[in-house]
Amino acid sequence: MADTFRLTLAQANPVMGDLAGNADKVREIWAQAKAAGADMVAFPEMFIVGYNAQDLILKPALQDAAVAEIEALARECAEGPVVTVGGPLRENGDLFNAYFVLKGGKIAHIQRKHHLPNYTVFDEKRLFAQGPMGGPYDVNGVRVGSPICEDAWFEDVPETLEETGAEILVVPNGSPYYRDKFDRRINHMVARVIETGLPLVYLNMVGGQDDQVFDGGSFVLNPGGQLAMQLPVFDEAVAHIDFERTADGWRCQDAPKAVLPAGEEQDYRVCVEALRDYMGKSGFKKVLLGLSGGIDSALVATIAVDALGAENVRCVMLPSEYTSQGSLDDAEDIAKRLGVHYDYVPIAEGRAAITNTLAPLFAGMEEGLAEENIQSRLRGLLLMAMSNKFGEMLLTTGNKSEVAVGYATIYGDMAGGYNPIKDMYKTRVFETSRWRNAVHRDWMMGPEGEVIPVNIIDKPPSAELRPDQKDEDSLPPYDVLDAILYMLVDEDKSVADCVAAGYDRDTVKRVEHLVYISEYKRFQSAPGARLSKKAFWLDRRYPIVNRFRDPS
Repeated sequence: MADTFRLTLAQANPVMGDLAGNADKVREIWAQAKAAGADMVAFPEMFIVGYNAQDLILKPALQDAAVAEIEALARECAEGPVVTVGGPLRENGDLFNAYFVLKGGKIAHIQRKHHLPNYTVFDEKRLFAQGPMGGPYDVNGVRVGSPICEDAWFEDVPETLEETGAEILVVPNGSPYYRDKFDRRINHMVARVIETGLPLVYLNMVGGQDDQVFDGGSFVLNPGGQLAMQLPVFDEAVAHIDFERTADGWRCQDAPKAVLPAGEEQDYRVCVEALRDYMGKSGFKKVLLGLSGGIDSALVATIAVDALGAENVRCVMLPSEYTSQGSLDDAEDIAKRLGVHYDYVPIAEGRAAITNTLAPLFAGMEEGLAEENIQSRLRGLLLMAMSNKFGEMLLTTGNKSEVAVGYATIYGDMAGGYNPIKDMYKTRVFETSRWRNAVHRDWMMGPEGEVIPVNIIDKPPSAELRPDQKDEDSLPPYDVLDAILYMLVDEDKSVADCVAAGYDRDTVKRVEHLVYISEYKRFQSAPGARLSKKAFWLDRRYPIVNRFRDPS
């Protein structure tokens, strides 16, 4: 009977659908584990395919190819540590979210996920069959149980594993980030440790997938809930951890514990990592964006530089006759501070041509929103033309406040392939910009110091589509707007709840109306980094045609 057990944790970043590439990562880390004398090397949930695969996982060809890769890994990794890795399993007409134990050249054990999450970004009840309560598997004389992700958020699966002989729990996860989620994870895992009396290893993947970022932060808890090891958030890591058999059962030896950053830093890191992986995994190398001299485009430009490097970012100022000298100066200032390529492309000539073309149709009609939006749509056309010509992906720059109430022009400033601040309210855009000016980390590729001019942060926001325009001409002040939006969108509160919190009922009803009538814009908007549990896309799915209004 073994008295020591070495486990290698692979806090790794898979690429969606790259089965061969993900399998190569398994081989590479398995070799490291073998060299370190590990008994077992563990990979996250659904690692061989990537997570969250959505309906891609329903393709039989993908399912067969994934299992073939896992079987090949079993054969190639026969002499060395046991490999555990997540993937799909089609069995008797059902599809399971499964965890494969590779031992002695074959698949020696399969754990099937029992609790299937069906909320926020998850649709697992639609995709997978519910697996039975499984038992532990043997690794060199040690009985290991692996509740898969959601299975460890409930007491029944871990308790069943403990009752059937498990001595250590290794929990593989594909758990995406939202602010403060780490606290929820560790609280749930402490409960499982106290209930079972077993040490627990929480293994999470890292990396961006469309709107979601998996933030890692893997950890080990000993019985009683004491933290024995903590990996950093967002970084790929391979960790070798040692367990010892004691009179009271297995205990993990004390290991390094990373200090986790505060929420505002984690949010910004998500924006950077989401863009970096969206680009890298889709094959794009460079981006461009319209730089207006306002705070939103300034922050997006900074995120892009931190993610990709200044040499891979093109910023374009597209002024009209309404663009202030201050905006021209501020845009050029931040472009110089960031060190990006900067283009100056006035739109007056193009706008005049479009106005003249439409003049016979619009004759006798008062100028208004249509003429304002021509400017935005012309900018979108020019930026997309540059994107096509230069092979650079266009970034959009609308914050969550604007996305929520439709304060953006469809086919205009909404044009583009990705929006790093789509889930960041305007008030947080200001906070984040000040934070970035004060803080620099080694994962940022941009310069340190005051990269966003203070004047951009302090001046009143404006779309500059007509003389002396300010955002507050059309919207409540952003501190009021964001507070109402947070209640209506993020918390699903009623109009009456907002009024009880002190907000004017007419203002709340107007905001509610804007949110509902803007659904069609969000349906066509670019994806963006998810920072909350109510990001627009998979978290919050509303019909486009909808006459309901809260009667309260």
